[in-house]
Amino acid sequence: MAVKRTMIEPNHPELSIRRQCELLGLNRASWYHEPLQEQESAENVELMHRIDEEYTRHPFYGSRRLTTWLNRQGYAVNRKRVQRLMGLMGLQGIAPGPNTSQGHPEHKIYPYLLRDLTIDQVDQVWCSDITYIRLRRGFVYLVAIMDWYSRYVLSWQLSTTMEADFCVEALEQALGSNRPRIFNTDQGSQFTSLAFTSMLKDHGVEISMDGKGRCWDNIFIERLWRNVKYEDIYLKHYDTVDQVRQGLSIYFPFYNTERPHQGLGDHTPAEVYVGQSCPPWAA
Repeated sequence: MAVKRTMIEPNHPELSIRRQCELLGLNRASWYHEPLQEQESAENVELMHRIDEEYTRHPFYGSRRLTTWLNRQGYAVNRKRVQRLMGLMGLQGIAPGPNTSQGHPEHKIYPYLLRDLTIDQVDQVWCSDITYIRLRRGFVYLVAIMDWYSRYVLSWQLSTTMEADFCVEALEQALGSNRPRIFNTDQGSQFTSLAFTSMLKDHGVEISMDGKGRCWDNIFIERLWRNVKYEDIYLKHYDTVDQVRQGLSIYFPFYNTERPHQGLGDHTPAEVYVGQSCPPWAA
């Protein structure tokens, strides 16, 4: 198994990780077993953890303010380095600036459809985003798909790379039970990929994408990330991908079925979405 894992090329120009695993007869989940850390120094991983904490507290901070904050904390870093690490983490501030949610020059960008739209029912709009999840000695990425109206988390996946595969898998899970009228994301290459957009089109879903540098266009999933990190990730200090997967397998059902939201009249997302006791992916 270890030999097969070393044969995988994360940045292969033609073959996705999913396809490489299929050709090698390797379970794709086993590829995402170890945290992503070997490509970055321990110092950079530490900086990314600090950036993650401060950005979670102040998501309106861009690279300039984060650089200043790091300097004041005793980290001798320049803005260019912070921009690169933010790009690796998939972070962007509110103000337009360096495009850290990396798009793909050959992928189609779709218009933003939520402006002045009244969202007043479930399955009217779903949204998705990717966030950085820190581990003690590395990091992984988390994608979640949420119903905008109820804040209900329909599916989620972890990955050690920013390839589109784990986003497509999360979408497959979510569409297994229901489908929205509109699906909103940022302009990241995972969401503009043909595999992702084709699946939405095949299910008759309209595609909406945020403008660059406008993280508040997906404000509810940004709030979800804050809750996930403060209520689980920062408290647990996970060591491995398996541990964070197990932890989130407990946290998301709690978030959906037990955690009341003031914005929902102190109801839980599940009570608003379907009145069920557990999400479809936790059954």
